[in-house]
Amino acid sequence: MNERRIAMMQIIDSRKKFTARELAERFGVSVRTIQRDLDYLQQIGFPLYTEQGPHGGYRALPNRILPPLQLNQTEALGLFLSLQVLEKISDFPFSAVRSHLSAQYYASLPQDIQDTIDRMHNYIAFYQQQRVEKYAPYTTEILQAAMEQRALAFQYQSKSGSRQVYAFPVGLYYENGFWYMPALHKERILLYRADRIQNASITEEMMPGLPSLKEWLASEEQREGEEVKLQFTEQGARIAQDDRLFQAVKNQVWRGHVPYEEMSFLARKLVQYGPEVKVIAPASLQEQVVGLLRQSLEQYIS
Repeated sequence: MNERRIAMMQIIDSRKKFTARELAERFGVSVRTIQRDLDYLQQIGFPLYTEQGPHGGYRALPNRILPPLQLNQTEALGLFLSLQVLEKISDFPFSAVRSHLSAQYYASLPQDIQDTIDRMHNYIAFYQQQRVEKYAPYTTEILQAAMEQRALAFQYQSKSGSRQVYAFPVGLYYENGFWYMPALHKERILLYRADRIQNASITEEMMPGLPSLKEWLASEEQREGEEVKLQFTEQGARIAQDDRLFQAVKNQVWRGHVPYEEMSFLARKLVQYGPEVKVIAPASLQEQVVGLLRQSLEQYIS
């Protein structure tokens, strides 16, 4: 495909309307040449919409095919490595991109680049802890609702049972094998596990002014809570560096404000660190951790 046709795809894809004559004048070619270019673009799958009449022209249809990637060899190899990583994350939003790029874009590459990619697969591997029967099929809808600031109606399965929820997602993030959705529900932003969401649908109701996920994560914690101080061992501090919650650990000590409603979650998380961390304060958190450890021990001494 020549540079003029690629440029035409970008112009038409801007969702503005152009006539063949305007395109011809822009590129300094004849109208007939432009019409041949447009015929070619339609043949390769670019979804052009033609409006007839004196004010007609060309537009691109919704969910259109965008201009092809123009990558050098290093970028093409990096793209396929990126796809390998994405394949390890289940229920990835807009996941069709993985199979499309892996198959169709791969097939369009020169044979020597295909051979390099095939050999590369023998020398690199990515491992991700897989969840068992924990599917999150609505990640695409969640992300779309957040970006459009629309409400999401869904059925939520929690420990207390199933309930109908109507909330405004502010984003979606992936951590430790799970997708999480912070969403505004009854004047509070709550955190939902995406794999517990069922029968989700985007509604027409909008709420302009909602924070983005980036803004929400950067905002100061407003919920009532208590200051927590943790003492990590040297090994525990190294492990904590890979944990988003404890990345602020300094000199093997972590301090932070924790909402009361999150204390139970934090206690269970600290048990996973075993002897590599000790709760210095508050005493209530110490008691929760000790209680969990006793429950674990009772399984072996009863």
